[in-house]
Amino acid sequence: MVHPPYRFCPQCAAPLAPLQALEDGGPKVRLRCAACGWTHWNNPTPVLAAIIECTDREGRLLLARNAAWPGRMFALITGFMEAGESPEEGLAREVAEETALVVDRLTLVGVYDFQRMNQVIIAYHAQARGEVRLSPELAEYKLFAPQDVRCWRAGTGYALAEWLRSRGHEPRFIDLPARGA
Repeated sequence: MVHPPYRFCPQCAAPLAPLQALEDGGPKVRLRCAACGWTHWNNPTPVLAAIIECTDREGRLLLARNAAWPGRMFALITGFMEAGESPEEGLAREVAEETALVVDRLTLVGVYDFQRMNQVIIAYHAQARGEVRLSPELAEYKLFAPQDVRCWRAGTGYALAEWLRSRGHEPRFIDLPARGA
């Protein structure tokens, strides 16, 4: 069970603990407050991901490296949906914020679980244009011909692989280092 970073009840400030209770689906252990009964449901967070095809750069795909990541891993543009916006609005906003590109068209690729981070990824193919200007959270970007991009065996890598297959390209995968390595 994944626990949030807090340890105390937001209603009464008593300590939270993994406690079993009977729910609709039967007994379930969740982080609960023994004092007032508050339950942390630990639902996955929706994350938006863009497979960005740069229409003004011969259809090349833009992948970026997060400034906080070690090594030279390039991945899709991702971000959290905000309250009051649709997934499409959120993704267009994220692409603009992180790359300064203008999204002209979005097509849903699929929905993927990413249990290690307790997230559900909603992935889109984004046709975009403009001059790339990265936000401070991204260190660099690369443009790839679809047949040259390499996928990874986690979250957004599976979305990219599915999109490549839909375009007639058999995806090639890279092996990621083990966590903590």
